[in-house]
Amino acid sequence: MNNVSIRVKCPICKKDVEWADNPSRPFCSERCRLIDLGAWVSGDYTVPGEELPEPEESEE
Repeated sequence: MNNVSIRVKCPICKKDVEWADNPSRPFCSERCRLIDLGAWVSGDYTVPGEELPEPEESEE
């Protein structure tokens, strides 16, 4: 077996972190994980696609 450790850069702070046994991967910490989640929730990140039309209100 090869004992080479895989290291990646945290997508938020760019810190070099070990992949194996990292509960926050691909982030370096829970803090960076929450920063990323907040960016998704606030709409800083988007997935490209067609905009959906507004739903029509029913008259029930």
